[in-house]
Amino acid sequence: MCLGVPARVLELNDDQTAVVDVQGNQVKVSVVLTPEVEAGQHVLVHAGFAMEIIAEEEALKTMALLEELMEYGEMPSDEHER
Repeated sequence: MCLGVPARVLELNDDQTAVVDVQGNQVKVSVVLTPEVEAGQHVLVHAGFAMEIIAEEEALKTMALLEELMEYGEMPSDEHER
């Protein structure tokens, strides 16, 4: 299963990358797919790429849901663990 994670853009670089904040962690991602993004906006990050620009409200809502899922621990990865 693939999962995109919301992040806030902290700074844009000249090499089509950006530094984003994901729950307090700063990560460098490619913005090749979202060249119109600006610092302060939120993006959905997957596999090192900012896939799309998303509204702040949607980013916060998604992060809250992901945090809630983490409270329940890891999900079983196959039938033998259920």
